[in-house]
Amino acid sequence: QLQLVESGGASVQPGGSLRLSCAASRFTLDYYVIGWFRQAPGKEREGVSCINTRTGSTNYADSVKGRFTISRDNAKTTVYLQMNSLKPEDTGIYYCAAQLTTQTMCKTISQPYRYWGQGTQVTVSS
Repeated sequence: QLQLVESGGASVQPGGSLRLSCAASRFTLDYYVIGWFRQAPGKEREGVSCINTRTGSTNYADSVKGRFTISRDNAKTTVYLQMNSLKPEDTGIYYCAAQLTTQTMCKTISQPYRYWGQGTQVTVSS
């Protein structure tokens, strides 16, 4: 069974940057859609971004467009979320999720995902 482990969360000041990693164990992330989600205290989980690991097609929530970049490594074992110009409202636990796909795009960030990681905390505060 695919296992996902997130890392890279930290506390940063507004305007700072972080790079989150979503590492897969036991299988490579080929033919998957990988999604990044976040959940702030007292709020619903929000889809942030997704990538189709076969084609590289990406999608972003309006709230992070132009600031966040999702990418995959060539070995297709890790997906990254580069987060720049961080704002306090970006604070939350960030999760990655994976779903096998035959599609070529990532049309909907909040599609069903079978596999989920445990999350990594991101805090943006002065």
